[in-house]
Amino acid sequence: MDDLGKANHSNDENIIMLGGGNPALVPEAHAIFVDELTQLINNAGVDQMLSHYDGPQGSEAFIDALVNMLNDHYSWSLDIGNIAITNGSQASFFSLFNLFAGEMSDGTKNKILLPLAPEYIGYADQGLSEDMLVAGKPKIQECDHQQFKYQIDFKQLTQILKQENIGVICVSRPTNPTGNVITDDELSQLDAIAQANNIPLIVDNAYGNPFPGAIYTEATLSWNENTILCLSLSKLGLPGVRTGVVIANHETVEAISRMSGTLTLAPSSVGPNLLTRMVKNNELIPLASNIVKPYYQSKADIAVKLFNEIFGNTSAKLHKLEGAFFMWLWFPDLKITSEELYQQLKAKGVYIIPGHNFFIGMDDDWPHQHQCIRINYAKDEIILRKGLKLIFQEIFNA
Repeated sequence: MDDLGKANHSNDENIIMLGGGNPALVPEAHAIFVDELTQLINNAGVDQMLSHYDGPQGSEAFIDALVNMLNDHYSWSLDIGNIAITNGSQASFFSLFNLFAGEMSDGTKNKILLPLAPEYIGYADQGLSEDMLVAGKPKIQECDHQQFKYQIDFKQLTQILKQENIGVICVSRPTNPTGNVITDDELSQLDAIAQANNIPLIVDNAYGNPFPGAIYTEATLSWNENTILCLSLSKLGLPGVRTGVVIANHETVEAISRMSGTLTLAPSSVGPNLLTRMVKNNELIPLASNIVKPYYQSKADIAVKLFNEIFGNTSAKLHKLEGAFFMWLWFPDLKITSEELYQQLKAKGVYIIPGHNFFIGMDDDWPHQHQCIRINYAKDEIILRKGLKLIFQEIFNA
């Protein structure tokens, strides 16, 4: 992150920034948000945004609007006690992970089970106790056109549940860093396992449905009293407002609200006030479906085209781009580690993320962990092409 921060603030025009997870500025969506803010300013709605504390659960008007929108769209039975607002997904997961895992009041130590790695690196340092994360090693399904897909090894998960004190299961859908979308069947099996073991299932939907909707394959969004859905406004193009949404049973929402009250007094009012009218008028889901998703999907199409053009007929492999905005490249014949590749590319002004960082909760002895890199493909095509060509040259022309 230190390297990426320095590179982002550099005046060097030759730097090719393919690392980092910042969402793209989607021009049409951005214009809508700016217009919404302008209307709030003109109508004095900005006063509520800037000058008043919300309660620790978050803006009541925003929560009420979300409840109605989600119930109408998914035929759920949420009420205002099922949603809490946080200061972004990181805050959501800090509270949830330490609520259900770590050292418990009876002296036992619970762990968080990640059904498959690689998984979102932001989970790694959330725990207040040591070694809170344990991850399943994925099965690898080979696909056509030098592509592959990670799958959950449920037999292995059964063994982990027998060997470890698991307090909660957590999976992202789509997954950062790979763009993997676990299937409806995999999600259903995880739900059954969680309920059978009397532990909650957290589904991180930061890139998923209903917003920003960056999923390019079939995926059903479901919720029940044992499921905790985490949403975010960031990938709509609003990372600066730091707004997360937790959908859970009443007991969990109350606990999250108390933790927010202790940690921050009240979550930010900016995001909720900016979008409440749009949610009430059923404009947010269409914006995600008709503007944000097509923008990222077109970027995904370009990324696949460039991969085929540059890495075709090599040993390189691309994880299927099923969602989010990341390319996960696997180089089975890589003669150095992904960390060493990162350092070599950085010296040439190309910034990527070495893949081993994302295999959290696993031992470090699987060679595959050191053969992968993550690239943010939500870039200009010229920049992405140039960066991928330099990566190709570094690996295959060395």
